[in-house]
Amino acid sequence: MPAVRPSERDRTPRLAWILWAVGICAYITAVLHRTSFGVAGIEAAGRFDTTASVLSTFTVLQVLVYASCQVPVGLLLDRFGPRAMITAGALLMAAGQLLLAFATDVGTAIAARVLVGAGDAATFISVLSLASGWFPLRQIPLVTQLTGLLGQAGQVLSAVPLVALLHGPGWSAAYGSAAALGALVAVLSLAVLRDPPRAAAVPTLAQTRTNLAAAWRNPGTRLGFWTHFTTQFAANTFALMWGYPYLVSAQGLSPGAAGTLLIVFVLANVASGPVIGRWLGTHPTHHLRVTAGIIWTIIAAWTAVLALPGHAPLWLLTLLVTVTAVGGPASMAAFDHARAHNPPARLGTATGIVNAGGFTAALITILAMGVILDLAAPAASAFTPEAFRLAWLAQYPLWLLGLWQMHRTHRTVRRFAQVPRPR
Repeated sequence: MPAVRPSERDRTPRLAWILWAVGICAYITAVLHRTSFGVAGIEAAGRFDTTASVLSTFTVLQVLVYASCQVPVGLLLDRFGPRAMITAGALLMAAGQLLLAFATDVGTAIAARVLVGAGDAATFISVLSLASGWFPLRQIPLVTQLTGLLGQAGQVLSAVPLVALLHGPGWSAAYGSAAALGALVAVLSLAVLRDPPRAAAVPTLAQTRTNLAAAWRNPGTRLGFWTHFTTQFAANTFALMWGYPYLVSAQGLSPGAAGTLLIVFVLANVASGPVIGRWLGTHPTHHLRVTAGIIWTIIAAWTAVLALPGHAPLWLLTLLVTVTAVGGPASMAAFDHARAHNPPARLGTATGIVNAGGFTAALITILAMGVILDLAAPAASAFTPEAFRLAWLAQYPLWLLGLWQMHRTHRTVRRFAQVPRPR
């Protein structure tokens, strides 16, 4: 008799919540590691005796490593399960933070961030796989949103206790403490987490290659990839790299006002996540309509701001920041496409492909904006409002490409909706 997916039968809610809580601890710690270098720019410049422009490449490196690892991590997830991947990711990040704690040159610091990026890449999709296996189907969209939402607590940990350690005991104590926390999470994950019962045997290496090709050929996976690609990249570009400089240099805001808008960004992200998750959970047929509507709203907000000849009013900038932030939670709908159209045996592979979408688009946008800013702004001066206006236009080709691919793949999904999924 074939095995039954755990999420398709009744189960004890307490077990699901306990396992997910441990996974959330791992993901919060991963976000702490991910954002830990960004809060130490001044200290890093002094410690490594380098310029801010060199240090800014660490953001691009982080996104590049994270995005490029998604498909390999997805393949490993299908083969070894979420328990092993979450544990391995925590150990990799702990090793990276320990290396950074004693690094005295840029090369060593880069190697440390590569380890952190690789471990970070293994965590999020593994926690989603854990939730997909242990929760009832009707709860998975909401749990997915909550996973992304609660992970933002890692930013608070990097901004408050880690910064306090940097300004107190110093660099080695701060990053050594982060490494110790990562090791603790690895031990907790190994001791507590349990993989969902498998519906099929562990895939061989040949089957793993077959799963990768089959996952990409599946129109539901491609729909998830393009949905993630299109909804998330504007929020990532704004939050990780160009949002704060744009608000200060192009819009003339004070550092305090720009910082307040970044807080609004986080709050909008937090507030919209459960609302979108619950709506998609109760209206699964409206995924494309909701995500496309959010994307067009983001496009409209950016068009309104960029079309103004001077500084935008504060209310419009607040609206822009709020709408852009909602793209992050909206991107979680992409994982529902992967889950709904792939068998459990290749769900990790499909999820990794989907998760690479938004980060690939963000990497392209961040790099394109950097090139445009370098070409449009005088070499010896700060970035001008006109240069930023041109740079943000780099988003539009990606939005249009993503929307076209979303509608195109959605038609394919509907065409094959009645074809039974392989088990």
